[in-house]
Amino acid sequence: MDPAPPPLPVRVVVTQLSPEVEGGRFPAKAVAGDPVVVRARVFADGHDVVRAQVEWQDAAGVATQLPLQPSGNDWFSAPVPSGPVGLARYRVRGFVDELATWHASARKKLDAGVLTPVDGLQGAECLDRAQARGSASRAPLADLARWWRDARPRTPAQLARRLEQVAALASTLDPPADAAVGPWREVWVDPPLAAFSAWYELFPRSTGAAGEPGTLATLRRRLPYVRQLGFDVLYLPPIHPIGRTGRKGPNNDPAPATADVPGSPWAIGAQEGGHQAIHPDLGTLDDFDTLVASAASEGLAIALDLAFQCSPDHPWVTEHPEWFRHRPDGTIQHAENPPKQYQDIYPLDLAGEACGPLWEACRDVVRFWIGHGVRIFRVDNPHTKPFDFWEWLIRSLRAEHPDLVFLAEAFTRPAVMARLAQLGFSQSYTYFAWRDTSADLRSYIEELQGWPQADFFRPNFWPNTPDILTAFLQAGGPAAFALRAVLAATLASNYGIYGPAFEEAVAEPLARGREEYRDSEKYQIRHWAWDPSRGLGPLLTRLNQVRRAHPALQRFGNVHFHTSDNPQLLAYSRQDAQRADTVLVVVNLDPAWPQSGFLTLDLSALGAAADGPFGVRDLLAGRTYQWDGAVNYVALSPDQQPAHVFEVVPADPSPP
Repeated sequence: MDPAPPPLPVRVVVTQLSPEVEGGRFPAKAVAGDPVVVRARVFADGHDVVRAQVEWQDAAGVATQLPLQPSGNDWFSAPVPSGPVGLARYRVRGFVDELATWHASARKKLDAGVLTPVDGLQGAECLDRAQARGSASRAPLADLARWWRDARPRTPAQLARRLEQVAALASTLDPPADAAVGPWREVWVDPPLAAFSAWYELFPRSTGAAGEPGTLATLRRRLPYVRQLGFDVLYLPPIHPIGRTGRKGPNNDPAPATADVPGSPWAIGAQEGGHQAIHPDLGTLDDFDTLVASAASEGLAIALDLAFQCSPDHPWVTEHPEWFRHRPDGTIQHAENPPKQYQDIYPLDLAGEACGPLWEACRDVVRFWIGHGVRIFRVDNPHTKPFDFWEWLIRSLRAEHPDLVFLAEAFTRPAVMARLAQLGFSQSYTYFAWRDTSADLRSYIEELQGWPQADFFRPNFWPNTPDILTAFLQAGGPAAFALRAVLAATLASNYGIYGPAFEEAVAEPLARGREEYRDSEKYQIRHWAWDPSRGLGPLLTRLNQVRRAHPALQRFGNVHFHTSDNPQLLAYSRQDAQRADTVLVVVNLDPAWPQSGFLTLDLSALGAAADGPFGVRDLLAGRTYQWDGAVNYVALSPDQQPAHVFEVVPADPSPP
């Protein structure tokens, strides 16, 4: 049987919603305190006037309805207050505005001198139908309807004035009952720290003075150092008991000469406990609680490493052998990444038949540390665990604690990294460490801040980690560390360093062609100077001061590249137009030689006039330059100043 036609057709199409991730499969991301720009394409057949409206429900259940403004080619958009941290949602309505359509036609006829009394009667009928929808503007609508029904002669000025009243009322009316309604779309609203943060990674066992064991107590003495450098997240590698079976020696030696080696913190678990215990050499849970409180008093948030893996001595190995993958000979499979072998680590089988109780045990681990004041977790190798596990874990934990922040440490294929971000990870490590040339950096940034990544992927740029000492840093000396610090701190709104190896420009690899550190802290205790005035400490301090002072650097997605005639000079700007803040950065990408050249600036991206002078104040060196026009000369020396970080300011009005 042929289907019957609908009683009334739906004339309006609501499509191409934004923000939207995978057609609504996952929530998009937003930040508490920031407006969310809702965008949609809304159109109808014919030439009638179409309007659109967004309905926003924030995490507290507060509903807001706002009109979307037309922005050309059937696009509508508007900023919407995000509301508190948690899960919000929105939908878009589109409808033919009968009254506005009549007004547009009547206005054209009036201008042409062909507006007739019948046209007025049609307008009155439109006004009647608007009253019937229960609008709050019923009295003015009724008055206007009576006026248009009155057949007495009207002057063009009178008609024009009444038409303007119609236009003003049309924009305030509720949508009709037959409005087209788009699907609900979810938006996860994160705390501000998820979008703007500076991370500092250190090993607690290396925080003691020379000859002194590092503990959580000695770590508390280093908190002012980290804060003085300007960081706001202190990330600690695993602090749990370390297994003894297969324990590695210095430089990942599988057969150390002595048994008295500290081992890798990622070989989690021993007779002293597992993921919910603290290594006895570091202290107690009371010491950890004191550390969290002390860090908060310094303005620092503690981030813990979340590594779901075990040493062969972890209590789970004997209590729950079914949680591990066994080889044909009955032994448990240790971790490996050929040719690398990790005999001291057993991966958990999170996709095995016993995954249900194991997933719950892993959730209990996170809940335990949440109970001790931790809200930020750096997750080790999430790409080696099932996607469904992370979606379940993050959603269930955020239902209890919406302010949680998760950083995904996944250096893997782009599609996998993107999927983890879609599943709920707040931030993600990236390939930034290996992007050295101006072309690579530019294309990578444009990829990250383009569609569809921008709706769900928040990059966190790290020039180094305990696992990553790039060839660029190995060969470039302190100047390479300095320029990479400037890039990380000003290209991304979230960035981090592994210190004090970074500020001391430690660059000796384990072997030629390897990215691993010689004498790595992963396998042995190191002692550091802890002096913020040494090495790159002053530069890091200043960069973090600049980041906090300039809103343009605090949200990712606004990087605009400018042209340089020298590929070793990378120029880019970031702007917060709402707060009238523009930062222009020029970096010498060559750590060995001075570089100079001419920049051709996009003055509109800087908020500068095309035909007048403007000022650029160097926030690193403290000097102000007067520039005139788009083409300007720059020279940078890696040993003296590898970069300009300019604040764009009005031209100096004083005569030369």
